Amino acid sequence: MDKIERHDAGISRRAFLRRGAGLALVAGLPGWLSGCVTRPGSGSPPWAELAASLQGNLLLPDAPDFRQVAAPWALQYASRLPQAIAMCASEADVRNSVLWAQAYDVPLVARSGGHSYAGYSTTPGLMINVSQMHSVDIDPATGVARLGGGARNRNVYAACRPFGRAVTHGRCKEVGVAGLVLGGGIGFNMRAHGLTCDGLKETRIVLADGRALTCNARENSDLFWACRGAGGGNFGINTGFTFETFEVGDYTVFDLAWSDRLPEVFDALQAMALSAPDALGMKLSVVARAGTPGLTLSILGQLAGTRDQLDALLAPVFAVQRPSKQTIESMAYWDAQEFLSEEGYPEYSHERSRFVPRSLSPAAIATILDELRAWPGTSVAATWKFFLMGGAIDRLAPAQTAFVHRGNAMISSIELEWTAQDPRERVERNQLWLSRFHDRMERYTSSYCYQNFIDPAQQDYLHAYYGENLAKLREVKRRHDPKNVFRYPQSIPV
Repeated sequence: MDKIERHDAGISRRAFLRRGAGLALVAGLPGWLSGCVTRPGSGSPPWAELAASLQGNLLLPDAPDFRQVAAPWALQYASRLPQAIAMCASEADVRNSVLWAQAYDVPLVARSGGHSYAGYSTTPGLMINVSQMHSVDIDPATGVARLGGGARNRNVYAACRPFGRAVTHGRCKEVGVAGLVLGGGIGFNMRAHGLTCDGLKETRIVLADGRALTCNARENSDLFWACRGAGGGNFGINTGFTFETFEVGDYTVFDLAWSDRLPEVFDALQAMALSAPDALGMKLSVVARAGTPGLTLSILGQLAGTRDQLDALLAPVFAVQRPSKQTIESMAYWDAQEFLSEEGYPEYSHERSRFVPRSLSPAAIATILDELRAWPGTSVAATWKFFLMGGAIDRLAPAQTAFVHRGNAMISSIELEWTAQDPRERVERNQLWLSRFHDRMERYTSSYCYQNFIDPAQQDYLHAYYGENLAKLREVKRRHDPKNVFRYPQSIPV
């Protein structure tokens, strides 16, 4: 692939770097890090300058794979195309891209896995794409894992398997670890080993002024605190992560479904889950599916234990109602993750979340079931679900990291799915239903929402995502990004 696929050569790299010398003196950086200081007049910015400064490639809209690379996971935002995509091969590429974009007043955004639920890794300007920086290296002596800023869950799976170790990871293989960890990071290991951000020991971040900082408990500790739960795209572009891994062995995985006596089964399942050992990781879902009568309640998850131990946990639930479908298997950890995982390919979806501090009341369960039965319907499905929390998550206080939502029993969410074949009026009717359902559930749950399920429709989103940690996050923002270079519709304000 050519570094830039345009016939206008633009300005030479030497001219670009020579211009950068002035800014370098101001910023105290070498000239080659500094970007341009003279601004263009009218017309397109000189993309050839940026291309010449990159080790990776610069994609422009006429590149054959431009639309494929630009497309986000949430397909409803796929029409928002950037002017160019910097396919960064190194931290230096990220720095040069950040500085160039500011020099030419081009909006910028970072893209790792592209799974922002609200499409916030899209931009009308320059997309700084780190997906090629996807290395995962594990030190067999210490168990420390070093990840590039573009590593995805699938890269973690492949690298950790030979060592019999893991981190708290997601179950969608295409999701970027950067987005996962920066917003907290949930997964089936979180009750036993903490959130993804709890296992983070260090990160590298490129700031708006071009500096690349190492952040850990000793260096730049304020940024390290913020990078563990405040979400990506607020302070800079993270180019690397260092994690402490943990040893894994044999697990028992399960996938069970019920179609009868759903209120009683739901209540029994949550009672079991909330009293279960930390070794249990579980998701409960209630699904209304197109073309399928009635609702289905299911649980999916893992136990770091034996089949007999899982059977003992499930016995009170089975006493209420036996599942209509049941799969329970014991296997090595990474084989178990293949059983539990999905690819995470792009789709049309809107998900709205609520943190749940304690068990849901019979009225709450009735509301969930009634709303799903009243679903207007798309060509796919609607789901209410919860992910079991507690355990190791609560060993840290809410203020110890930017992730404030500790002490909750569950993360709940409502997911609406559709396709391009659903008429616009149908989708709008379903969105109204989703908003009503989300608002009704607040009285049974809380006003707090998960920042990694970022929601463009959420009111008072800064409170919902960050709670009492917001004031400190604003201080970190003002200190490290005073010009608000890294921003999106729901970013932390200066």
